[in-house]
Amino acid sequence: MELIPKRTFLTKGMGCHSNRLQSFEIALRDARIEKYNLVQVSSIFPPDCKVVPRYVGIRSIKPGQICFLVLARESTNEPNRRVAAAIGLAQPKDKEQYGYISEHHAFGQTSQTAAKFAENLAATMLASTQGVELASEVAPDEQKEAYEVRQRTFVTRSISRSASGHKDSLWTTVIAAAVMLLD
Repeated sequence: MELIPKRTFLTKGMGCHSNRLQSFEIALRDARIEKYNLVQVSSIFPPDCKVVPRYVGIRSIKPGQICFLVLARESTNEPNRRVAAAIGLAQPKDKEQYGYISEHHAFGQTSQTAAKFAENLAATMLASTQGVELASEVAPDEQKEAYEVRQRTFVTRSISRSASGHKDSLWTTVIAAAVMLLD
C-alpha cells in the first residue's frame, strides 16, 4: 500500500484558553482541522501532488479520518508576546519532481516575516537538492513567485499566523499546516 498524497491544502489558526492544550484545540478549530486524527510527517512535497484550496480539501475528508500534515505551532501565556507559525512550500515546475515543505515557529515575528522565512527555507532546501546553494536573503520574484535555479524553476508559497499573547495571560497558540490527502 503506497501512502503518497495526491493533494495538499494549507491552513492556519489561532486559539486562546487558560489551558495550553485547549488553546491548541481552538487553533485547530480555527484552521478547520480539529475533527481529524492528525499525524505529523517531515518535509517532502510529493511528486504529482496538487495544492488545492482549503475548502476543497476539507470537503473530501471525514471526521476521525487519519490525515498526514506538516505542522508549525507556537504558544505563549505571556501578555503581548508575539508568536508566529508558518509553512513554506517550494514545488518544482516539473510536477514529476518532489518539492519541500518547511515549518517555522518563532517569537517576536509578524505573520509576513514568518511566512517569508518559511518560504525561503523551503526554496533553499529544494535548491540544494539541485546542486544550487541559495543565500538566505534571496527573495522570490514578486511577479512570478518563481525561483530561477540554473535551468530549472520552482514556485513557492506560504501560509502563516501570528498573534500577540492574550492580555490576561491565557495561553495563545498559533498554527500553520500543510494537510496531505491520499485521494
